[in-house]
Amino acid sequence: MKLAYSSNAYMRRPIEEAIARIAGVGFSGIELMADTPHAFPELTTDAQIDDTRASLKEHGLEVSNVNAFMMNAVEDFWHPSWIEPDEAYRQRRVDHTIASLKMAKRLEAKCITTEPGGPLPEGMDRERAMDVFVEGLNRALEVAEEVGVQLLVEPEPELLIENADEFLALAERIDSPMFGLNFDVGHFYCVSDPLPETVARLAHLTRHYHFEDIAATRVHEHLIPGRGAIDFEELVGAIFATGYNGWLTIELYPYLDDPDGAGREAMDFLSGLLPA
Repeated sequence: MKLAYSSNAYMRRPIEEAIARIAGVGFSGIELMADTPHAFPELTTDAQIDDTRASLKEHGLEVSNVNAFMMNAVEDFWHPSWIEPDEAYRQRRVDHTIASLKMAKRLEAKCITTEPGGPLPEGMDRERAMDVFVEGLNRALEVAEEVGVQLLVEPEPELLIENADEFLALAERIDSPMFGLNFDVGHFYCVSDPLPETVARLAHLTRHYHFEDIAATRVHEHLIPGRGAIDFEELVGAIFATGYNGWLTIELYPYLDDPDGAGREAMDFLSGLLPA
C-alpha cells in the first residue's frame, strides 16, 4: 500500500506549487483535484495538462486518483449534483465527470472519484433520485469503459448514498467493470458503519481509499490521522487482510493554513502502521 496526499489541501495554491510541496513532504502520490485552481477540465487546456504531466514527472509523483467530487468552479462541493431537478444543470455534473475521465486518462490515473448522487432535492423522493443518479452514472460509465479509467462513487454523510447498505444497493443496479467504490474511512465512521467489517464487506468493489480521522462525536470534520477516534492500526490491518495494495490518499482540505505540516504529521503517523 502506498500513501498519497490530496491536492485539495492546497486549494489556495496553484497546481505546480501543490505538486512540488507534496513531493517535498515525502509523498510518492498525489490526488489531483479536478476543480479550480488545479485542473477543472472545462478551463484546463491540453497544454496545461502537458505542463502538469511534466511537473509530476519532475517531482517523481504518480496520480493516485483524480478527485472530480467538488465543483467549486461552478457552485460548491455538492452542486451541480447528479440529481438536480433542473435537467440542464444536472447535465453539467455528467459532462464534468466525462471530461474528468478523459483528463485522468491523459494523466495516467487509473480512477476518478465522484459524489454519491448529491443532497436529496426538496420534493424529490429517494426512488426518483436513485433512478436519475443511475441514469447519469451509466452515461459516464460508457466513457469510462472507452478510456479505461474507473469511476468511483464516494459515499458521504447526508447525501443520497451514505452507508454500505446504500452503496451495495446502488452497485446492484450498475453493470460496468469500470464502476467501483472510493472508500472514505471517515465517512463510514461518521455513519457508524464498523470499519473493519465494512472494509471486508466492500473489498470486492473498493478501488481506492481516502484517509482522515474523525472525532468520537462522529461529526463530519476531517482531522489529521491520529488526532481523532479511528483505530488506524485495526483499520490498516483490515485493509491489508483483503489483499489491497493500492493507494491510501490522505484528504485534509480543512488544513489550508498549513497543508505541509498536516501532511507531514499524517504521513509520519501512518507510515509506522503500514506493512513493510
